[in-house]
Amino acid sequence: MSGQRKAAQSGQPSKSPGAGALGAAGCDGGGSDELMGTAERRGELWVEEPARRRRMPDPVRTAAVRAVLIVALTLIQAVIAFLCTLADSWLAFPMVLSSVGSTVVATWGVLDVWVTRQVWNQRNGVVSAPNSTARQLRRERRQARRQTRTQGRPAPERIRRREGAGQLTHT
Repeated sequence: MSGQRKAAQSGQPSKSPGAGALGAAGCDGGGSDELMGTAERRGELWVEEPARRRRMPDPVRTAAVRAVLIVALTLIQAVIAFLCTLADSWLAFPMVLSSVGSTVVATWGVLDVWVTRQVWNQRNGVVSAPNSTARQLRRERRQARRQTRTQGRPAPERIRRREGAGQLTHT
């Protein structure tokens, strides 16, 4: 957006007739306060962009965060075990043993993310496979919604026909 148009929108006169987007943003090296007020400068700092991919489901995201934390702690523990081994410390042997155990737990954490994602996709995800359980779950949800809608409707015998049925106004 040019500096003239922004100044016109804010009600301020434009002081630089040839200022383009760079001049309006204050990147021309001159005093940007001359060109526009604080509100206009603040508007250019935050530009919303659409998300590149969809957000992960909550159970999958929880498992992923847990796995990242476990893997990070395992790597820290492995580095400490290595340094204790180099220093010939008495703590080296217990640290190496616990690092092996932590590696098993970290592997479980990463597999947990994969399994959780697969389970979520099968239950709630794309329903392209004929044997997907998501088909049956969605069918049951649709039937439950239909039943609640029909229960909320008045019985057919209580509905009276009016003489002007189908007309917008009855006069």
